[in-house]
Amino acid sequence: MLKSYRLNKEEEIALDRFDPNDTGGFKSKEEIRDAFERMERKLRELQDKLFASKTNGVLILFQGMDCSGKDGVIKKVLSNLNPQGFRAESFKKPTDEESSHDFLWRTHKVVPAKGYITAFNRSYYEDVLITRVHGMIQDDEAATRLNHIRHFEKLLTDSGVQLIKIFLHISPEFQLAKIRERLDNPEKLWKFDPSDLQERRYWDQYAAAYEDAFRHTATKRCPWYIVPANERWFRDYLVLRIILRSLEKLDLSYPKASIEVQTLLEKHHEESKKSPL
Repeated sequence: MLKSYRLNKEEEIALDRFDPNDTGGFKSKEEIRDAFERMERKLRELQDKLFASKTNGVLILFQGMDCSGKDGVIKKVLSNLNPQGFRAESFKKPTDEESSHDFLWRTHKVVPAKGYITAFNRSYYEDVLITRVHGMIQDDEAATRLNHIRHFEKLLTDSGVQLIKIFLHISPEFQLAKIRERLDNPEKLWKFDPSDLQERRYWDQYAAAYEDAFRHTATKRCPWYIVPANERWFRDYLVLRIILRSLEKLDLSYPKASIEVQTLLEKHHEESKKSPL
């Protein structure tokens, strides 16, 4: 199933190949409810092994148009993880300090250590998306940055970071409906940003920038997943399945006791047998 949503090689890619209304053949949330709960339990189990073994870090990177649900999917899919080993990072306009460094600096410094899981709400890809759409960088600079990103992601994977790149795919009509919902709902009005309406004018330019990024950075070790996100329940199900499959590939297990610990345990066992208590 996941193969249908995975891009793992350089190729010309058009987002309109993917249907944002796709639900993978499922008709309702009820059909996947039990499977979702089983996967949640399995994910918690694998996180526990990841934290105990300290063999890998896991970075889950979310990109998508405004209103694609980056906050929501992190909350729905990852909120049951042990917070001791998980955190979420969000990236807005760079600060003065961040702008004084290379474009990868602010994200590189919060890449998860071994044993930890981190979710990025937006990422270093913003520096080849919004900057390109709004003419802050030209195509040649974008190509240079995309090349740096390829090398950066190779560095991460070579260093033991399992990188999971997910694009939440919505339609322009769905985005407009979400913006209207925010305007009409007092509990969601705080999410509304007037710039959201302005950015809608650049939909095609953003799509083209994303497609170019996919073409340059989708590799066998660091594929992109295009997740249909108009139906939130299927979005959450597919994202959880992608994350779970990626962790299963790590073949995680609890570390075995060292020789010193094993010796102490055996000694304690022997002394316990001699004790009158």
